[in-house]
Amino acid sequence: MHGWGTEMTALVELRGIKKFYGGVKALKGVDFDIEPGEIHALLGENGAGKSTLMKVLGGDIIPNAGSIVVAGQPADFRGPADAKAVGIQVIHQELALAPDLSVAENIYLGNLPPIISWSALNNSAGEVLNRLGFDIRPKEPVGNLPIALQQIVEIAKALSKEARIIVFDEPTAVLSGKDAERLHEIMLQLRMNGVGVVYISHRLDEVFDVADRMTVLKDGETVGTVSVKDTDMNKIIRMMVGRPMETMFPEKKPTKIGDEVLRVESLNRGREVMNVSLSVRSGEIVGLGGLVGSGRTEAAKMIFGADPKDSGEIFLNGKPLKLKSPHDAVQAGVSLLPEDRKGEGVVIDFPISVNSTMAGIGKITNGFGFIKRRKEGREVAELARKLTLKCGHIDDAVSTLSGGNQQKVVLAKWVFAGGDVIIFDEPTRGVDVGAKSEIYGLINKMAEDGRAVLVISSEHQELFGICDRVLVMGNGELRGELKPADYSEENLLHLAMASGALEKDGESHD
Repeated sequence: MHGWGTEMTALVELRGIKKFYGGVKALKGVDFDIEPGEIHALLGENGAGKSTLMKVLGGDIIPNAGSIVVAGQPADFRGPADAKAVGIQVIHQELALAPDLSVAENIYLGNLPPIISWSALNNSAGEVLNRLGFDIRPKEPVGNLPIALQQIVEIAKALSKEARIIVFDEPTAVLSGKDAERLHEIMLQLRMNGVGVVYISHRLDEVFDVADRMTVLKDGETVGTVSVKDTDMNKIIRMMVGRPMETMFPEKKPTKIGDEVLRVESLNRGREVMNVSLSVRSGEIVGLGGLVGSGRTEAAKMIFGADPKDSGEIFLNGKPLKLKSPHDAVQAGVSLLPEDRKGEGVVIDFPISVNSTMAGIGKITNGFGFIKRRKEGREVAELARKLTLKCGHIDDAVSTLSGGNQQKVVLAKWVFAGGDVIIFDEPTRGVDVGAKSEIYGLINKMAEDGRAVLVISSEHQELFGICDRVLVMGNGELRGELKPADYSEENLLHLAMASGALEKDGESHD
């Protein structure tokens, strides 16, 4: 029993929480509680108020109204230290790690004694990491680790503090399938030990696998709290967005598929990409599927000129491309929405307007190289309208936007730049179900406008829902092609895992 419907005292109760930012009501009186030994999922679209509510729980934000009750006693959090003092640890999407310090130093950062026994520190950190089931060297600088393992270090940091409540905010967004399964095992172990776990995720199938209860927020208000055993995926999606799952993929208008625009012949780079050949025609959406680590992202970066190739040829409209950098690709008419939108897709602290026009800045500058501000404003306002971008003002920093709207700014950049080819690498990662549907519509519109579109995604249903055909990679090789009549998880995985193309244990990036 996890306590709901009993007299068990909740670990924490948030009652009537309100938070305003000027005239914007981020939270409008939200109730939320966490009981001992339960996994309570917090769901909702980007901008629903999930992260704001968890920042209240973690002491990062002081609410305008409402109360916090810890183990039946009123609490007054004036900062993160107050929340941590009662055993609340929040693992945010934006990792709070010091890249130049070692793994062990990061795990115990804030709790280091004046005189440090390095052997004891490393041994203790090693024990925590072993509990998590990951082979990470405690002495390794955190900055040397891939983002997925940095996420594990963040989790180890929370576990080292003997937390009573741990909040996981999108923890599997950067993890491979096997690593995500390990994380779920960790959550279940925490639950068995009486820890309360709050799980925020857009991967609803994973939520249904591990959660006990679900609370859905929409527009800063509580839609409802339900037991997992009493609901299903369709009901939760309807609570989140007001419509059933069947309508997630917009109907694709019949598009005239024209001549070949992009052709890649025998692309090679070490063992990451081996003899890959593909083509995409005007008006066509081609998917690139496969397991994590199959070489999809590496191939895309070579096509975009971001990574060098050992051999192979890239043709655009029948003419060979000699790409030394992404600038060359953009000039030729090739665009890439990268997997890491915050690190590679936008300058996160720059204004929306600057990010939206930087790839085609020549269109809004005069003969002296100065930006025509009025023209910039008109162009960005039109982009915002086309992409249904939800923002306060175009001069606001991109960091102020939700994940889905940040992705739209990356998209705006390439819509403004123009060009014949656009490559999407995980276009809806970390994006809520409502924004996903909008992004699918925008991808369809690009194909309708005659662009050649290549979509990389680890969500197989996403590929089946929007692509005209799907190419499948495994261990750096192109393994085969699926047509719509052959779309199924079984067929895709059969190709991806053929000839021993197994996902490497612990690998979590393409």
